[in-house]
Amino acid sequence: MAVALATENSRVFRPRRALALLFCLALLALASLAVALAVGSLEVGVRDFAAILRGKPSLAAEVVLGLRLPRALAGFACGGLLALAGALMQTLLKNPLADPYVLGVSGGAGIGALLAILFGFSGLMLDSCAFLGALGALFLVFGLARGDNSWTQARLLLTGVIVASGCGAVVTLLLSIAPEARLRGMLFWLMGDLSQTASPWVGLVALGVALLLSLPFARELNLLARSAETARTLGVRVGRLRGLVYLVAAFATAAAVVSAGSIGFIGLIVPHLTRLLAGSDMRLLLPASALLGGALLMAADTLSRTLIAPEQLPVGVLTALIGAPLFLFLLARAGRPPR
Repeated sequence: MAVALATENSRVFRPRRALALLFCLALLALASLAVALAVGSLEVGVRDFAAILRGKPSLAAEVVLGLRLPRALAGFACGGLLALAGALMQTLLKNPLADPYVLGVSGGAGIGALLAILFGFSGLMLDSCAFLGALGALFLVFGLARGDNSWTQARLLLTGVIVASGCGAVVTLLLSIAPEARLRGMLFWLMGDLSQTASPWVGLVALGVALLLSLPFARELNLLARSAETARTLGVRVGRLRGLVYLVAAFATAAAVVSAGSIGFIGLIVPHLTRLLAGSDMRLLLPASALLGGALLMAADTLSRTLIAPEQLPVGVLTALIGAPLFLFLLARAGRPPR
């Protein structure tokens, strides 16, 4: 039996409280953005920001608008996509240990990206190859899991784990045959790196689309989280809903991985943290997870480029170092007997 990491919250959904929480999380995201824009090898103060808002050209304006702002927005989009996908996957599989990478989409994107780097591609070509790899893994898992048109959580999970393992073997093979000149770029991509993100708009649009597709089905997801039988009794088409949730989660994961590589623990930890703040109602959990995930990844990326400046850490390494002890803390907290 899976161990629940977040306490189920049966509080009645209150629109005012939900709006207040979303407003606070939006403020947290704005604070993370402000720190990301201000901190670095070139300190940007209040006067510099005022000059930038007036359109006055300066070195600070070039650094903020040309480098830090696109990277920070890409970090917000990737963090939001991973947290949203994690919340959907945990509901779909009814497993608190599920994360966006459990179904092999990340592995497929990794194969596509490493092949692109191996052949010297970059920029749009690299992103296109990563997306095609993610799409291939998506349809492979989708087709194998459907089988005779019967959907079960166990079948979907096992299929995803097997495909992910196979993708991991191919990734290892590519790393072993890669020339040394390409190896560093491959490793940074696999560990998660926002420094090579060309534009944040693809990720931001993908986040908006994923939210627009998932929020209309939030009530049905609440019923599915209780049990499939309850959902069917109340008129929910469970098979169609599971397929939609899987496709949206896979799309969100693919968009995040294409933009920044594999960034761990955001999709696993953030939904549990959000449940502690907001409860388990999907109408609030989904947008709140997106905001919190975006804010946390922006903050982690700011640390990754400033801790050992002028060198940079892959942001995926930092999220893993922070996420692992936090996960253990949540696990220990869930295991304590109620007072």
